[in-house]
Amino acid sequence: MSNDTHHPEASDVILERVTRLHTKLIDLSLDRTWRLLAALGHPERALPPTFHIAGTNGKGSVSAYLRAMLEAAGLGVHSYTSPHLVRFHERIRLAARPRSAPIDEVELSQLLDECERINAGAPITFFEITTCMAFLAFARHPADALVLEVGMGGRLDTTNVVDHPAVTIITPVDYDHQQFLGDTLDQIAREKAGILKPGVPAIIGPQTDEGRAAIEAEAARIGAPLFIHGQDFGAHEEQGHLIYQDESGLLDLPMPRLVGRHQIDNAAIAIAALRQARALAIGEDAIAQGLRNVEWPARMQRLTRGPLVARLPAHGELWLDGGHNPSAGRVVAHAMADLAQAAPRPLVMIAGMKETKDARGFFAPFKGLARHVFTVAIPDDPACLAPETLAEMARAAGLDATPAPSIEAALERALAMTGDEVPRILICGSLYLAGAVLRDNG
Repeated sequence: MSNDTHHPEASDVILERVTRLHTKLIDLSLDRTWRLLAALGHPERALPPTFHIAGTNGKGSVSAYLRAMLEAAGLGVHSYTSPHLVRFHERIRLAARPRSAPIDEVELSQLLDECERINAGAPITFFEITTCMAFLAFARHPADALVLEVGMGGRLDTTNVVDHPAVTIITPVDYDHQQFLGDTLDQIAREKAGILKPGVPAIIGPQTDEGRAAIEAEAARIGAPLFIHGQDFGAHEEQGHLIYQDESGLLDLPMPRLVGRHQIDNAAIAIAALRQARALAIGEDAIAQGLRNVEWPARMQRLTRGPLVARLPAHGELWLDGGHNPSAGRVVAHAMADLAQAAPRPLVMIAGMKETKDARGFFAPFKGLARHVFTVAIPDDPACLAPETLAEMARAAGLDATPAPSIEAALERALAMTGDEVPRILICGSLYLAGAVLRDNG
């Protein structure tokens, strides 16, 4: 931490100020990052064994599985994820036993103040300066492992300054952030594959043929050994158990605590990464305990308390998911279909989305599954789609849709629509919307 005697401002004041240091919110480059890291004494060189994770969907869930399994083995684990849901502090978890915890306000404000002063007003993006600050925090606290999630892409992402991670991971790649990463899956996958390192094992989750070919080409070019889902490892459900298998053998494990069939693949990716991490030895018991204990808010999360839940009739269900692209729409729709098969209930969606997202592609998998969509604005987000525009996109995907003035109003209309039936309500379309729900629902 800073040795200066002055008292730094509150973290939110500093965070607001550093957003003005660069005119572009996103400007993919490593030059500004390397400059600040050098001025900070290269904290990225003092990190524990690192699991570096890129991909379009599933990064957060894989991060959560890794942290839960490593902590179940008694290890201290740092983690870095984005975006946050309610408070910025969530992005940076510092190792503690038995569980890591979000960085506290005093240390966050001191580290931000230190980085801001050393940066001395030079152009730098919000994500760049806060990632450098996170590396500084991680370097100053002992830990056994770091779970490091890419912000966007991979090749030019601010996190891609770790020269020799223990393992790299690429979760499923799909269309998202095309304005920055490219218009084809080949281009996007090549950007994600930019985190691969020579000689470092790379765990590759389920991919399209195009995405996989791009990743394999980059791995061959630099000499990164690949461990590919469906070829070198995999998992499936069998009689209520998760059966994982790779070249080292078979594991009979409990099903993941996180909901949805896609979580079987996410769990398998995390298990494969742990089994390839030469610097760490994690046993089957810790893997099983991690699967039972894992938590990851706003990913097929059933809300069970709070003022929104209190409005539901007996046995009504309120679900929350922050997925926001077509592939996320597919996995959430599959999860909702599985719930409907087990316990049929009318599904009503409450959705809000950012302007940059493929809303029609997100909604398409829910055709024939959702009774209605109520569209809302994301609170305090001028870059979200207007509810009227989002409703038009939902209708273009084949769904009945109506704009609503707020989440609360949408919930009341959903309950009125389902009448005496027991409803299943899904709030979805954006992590920012999910964060607002978690904040306001207590």
